[in-house]
Amino acid sequence: MKVSVLRLLNITKVGLLAIARNKMRSALTMLGIIIGVGCVITIVALGAGATSSIQSTINSLGTNFIMVMPGATTQSGARVFTGESRLTPEDAQAIKTEAPAVAYVSPNVRAAGQVVAGELNWSTSVNGVDIDWPFIRAWNVNQGTFFTEGDVRTSAKVCVLGSTVAENLFPAGDGVGQAIRIKHVPFRVVGVLEDKGGNMMGQDQDDLIVAPYTTTMKQLQGRSRIDTILVSAVAGDQVSEAQTEIEALLRQRHRIQPGQDSDFQIRTQEEIASTASQTSKTLSFLLIGVAAVSLLVGGIGIMNIMLVSVTERTREIGIRLAIGAKGRHVLLQFLLEAISLSAAGGIIGIVLGVLSSHLVSKMAGWPTTVSTGSIILAFSFAAAIGVFFGFYPAQKASRLDPIDALRYE
Repeated sequence: MKVSVLRLLNITKVGLLAIARNKMRSALTMLGIIIGVGCVITIVALGAGATSSIQSTINSLGTNFIMVMPGATTQSGARVFTGESRLTPEDAQAIKTEAPAVAYVSPNVRAAGQVVAGELNWSTSVNGVDIDWPFIRAWNVNQGTFFTEGDVRTSAKVCVLGSTVAENLFPAGDGVGQAIRIKHVPFRVVGVLEDKGGNMMGQDQDDLIVAPYTTTMKQLQGRSRIDTILVSAVAGDQVSEAQTEIEALLRQRHRIQPGQDSDFQIRTQEEIASTASQTSKTLSFLLIGVAAVSLLVGGIGIMNIMLVSVTERTREIGIRLAIGAKGRHVLLQFLLEAISLSAAGGIIGIVLGVLSSHLVSKMAGWPTTVSTGSIILAFSFAAAIGVFFGFYPAQKASRLDPIDALRYE
């Protein structure tokens, strides 16, 4: 298709004037493209932000992190998850002494309750852990110290506050050395943890109290079983080896016969990250599919309007063909009109998508990351829709017979 630059400019001018003559119709035609492109950019930004947040949260779990949790049990021939744990502090100690690929181990028990300091109070969770917990979670003490092995052995009533709890109970920042009551049990604050921030679910990780697991079990729970065992492997390339060692050791300690299912489950940092990322990706693909349908509807709208435009401008097309215009010139004019509508809708959609992403991040507090790739993808898709759905009406206009077109009323 050979078209001179001057003729191309004239064709473009005529097409833009035709669009400008019907402003409202053109705006409504672009609406589907605008919404579709805006949705694609916003959804991709939310997905990228969620992925980044998930990775950050997974990293905040600690180094070479492994978690041992209660598993399903067999009742009347059926596998049932009761939530009841068969894990004991002795299991944790056995892992620490008998698994060579393991560096740090900490039993973990959880309790929730109201905490009182003077006239102030705060509802939070209490994590009962061992002295290896800061190394597993890579979580340092910002003020004071962590409790000692002697505190764990003697079930001392000491604790370390998360920064959120410290700010609410001791606004002046003088929490270390102070006395608090957890479920009416007196504890002495020996330290305050550094800020960790929110996790991938938006929960505040700093809203917790850490105490010796022995104290938590005796004073706050009154039970002999622990909820989970937190483990850190010696190195990143030994996580799988540590997992295998832990499984074999616990099956032996729990007297589980070969072929029988374990009454516990083991999750590594990589498995947790993979599951969370897969969930995020599935949701993102679903929402992008919805946005793609919106773009498709927008494309159908463009085709519909262009077909109406061809019908309305039949005599105009006939006159142009009669005075020497070629069919390819008419084809190019209507195709440029369709592409212009898509491109304009794409540009407006990009602006809308970027603004929506920032608005969602600001109002809902969700992390968003607008990438250049998503903008290019959305705009390219919008332009492609203009070409695809604009070609048939343009081809129909270019094939009109000049005589019949001039007779058209």
